[in-house]
Amino acid sequence: MPPSAPPARDVLADAARRLHAVEASRFVHGRPKAAALDARRGAGFVGNVPLHWMRDWPTPFPVVVERAEGARLVDIDGHALVDFCLGDTGAMFGHTPAPIARALAARATGGLTAMLPTADAAVVGPLLAALFGLPHWQVATTASDANRFALRLARAATGRGKILVFDGCYHGAVDETLVDLVDGRTVARKSLLGQAFDPAAATVAVPFNDVAALERALSAHDVACVIAEPVMTNCSMILPEPGFHDALRRLTRTAGTLLLVDETHTLSTGLGGYTAVHRLEPDILVVGKAVAGGVPTSLFGMSDAVAAAMTAERDPEEHGYSGIGTTLSGSALQLACLRACLEEVMTAEAYAAMNDGADIVEAGFAETIARFGLPWHVARVGARLEVVFAPEPLRNAAEARAAALPAVERLLHLGLVNRGFLLTPFHNMVLVSPATTAAEADGLVAAFADIVGTLVAGGNEE
Repeated sequence: MPPSAPPARDVLADAARRLHAVEASRFVHGRPKAAALDARRGAGFVGNVPLHWMRDWPTPFPVVVERAEGARLVDIDGHALVDFCLGDTGAMFGHTPAPIARALAARATGGLTAMLPTADAAVVGPLLAALFGLPHWQVATTASDANRFALRLARAATGRGKILVFDGCYHGAVDETLVDLVDGRTVARKSLLGQAFDPAAATVAVPFNDVAALERALSAHDVACVIAEPVMTNCSMILPEPGFHDALRRLTRTAGTLLLVDETHTLSTGLGGYTAVHRLEPDILVVGKAVAGGVPTSLFGMSDAVAAAMTAERDPEEHGYSGIGTTLSGSALQLACLRACLEEVMTAEAYAAMNDGADIVEAGFAETIARFGLPWHVARVGARLEVVFAPEPLRNAAEARAAALPAVERLLHLGLVNRGFLLTPFHNMVLVSPATTAAEADGLVAAFADIVGTLVAGGNEE
């Protein structure tokens, strides 16, 4: 039977820390090969990983992947994991969908990059315009790159220097966006390394869902661009309140400020992303990670007015040093995989399957939360969802920070890995792919219920 009242937050956190030690021992004991590799730190890679924040997973050391297919991966110690992380969206449609594999094979013997277009460009361009609604597009390699380039274009198009972000945002590694709102002031994030300039000098941060704060910040008419996730997904999942996006679009237009919508994570919403499903009208749209089936590719689309800033006449003796674009962007490989993804992978049928699986997870998580009387809820955007440690939807990053329970997050993540399910390491986002089966979604729900039950029981023993 559930307790008459759930354990207090601090009691749950203490219980989570004790249980995490048990789960950590289980993880280490079951992965001798990965443990041996981890012991070789200093042998080439910093921290013995090719990207340093691969060590940020809430596991004693990283899971080492041997192979991945569909919605499953197998580690070098032979453990099969149902993958609800999916490369933090990069493999949103499953690992190596068959059309992507065919495109890779076909391109492998025909050249991967030449800094010239292929015939696929004539097909991909119209597909992007039809799917996402903006007429002009460019290809980049990562969403961070696309956002950097798009912000340059926004400054060029408006003649203004500042940008505006929402506190707690995620826009990759873009310098100007790496700020927090602290006591009403925009400040650089504490964790940054080697900043060449103070990002707060070029950026103003306001709380998400705060229309009055947004209006005040735009009133000086010095902001070139508002860059916004349509749903906040970094500090936690924070949904827009009714009317917020209408107000955002109205206020930016009134102020002569461009609106950039970054669909890095919210592409999970449905076909065409949150922008298409909810009929937003951005001046610039950035899409990354999953658009080429996991091959490093991103896109930035733009209106006629913004495109004019890119195509403005220049001195013919000056080469194209605009600061926009990299040599490997728009490659033959990217275009082939983009075409395959747009035509055969990123379909309405795929999104329907993803949302069916997310329905199972959402209902199951909500039932577990209710059964144990916990003041938590499930937030969701399409096929992406997460458990939020607060009873009501969050409005902004300050509320998200207050609601966070890092010890419980870490326990849930590690406990689920030990039970065969991999979630995103950052506040345990769940992403359902078209390859995820109903049985796998049910399995995740059962494993979540098992861990939560153990946690609550541990808290009640205090």
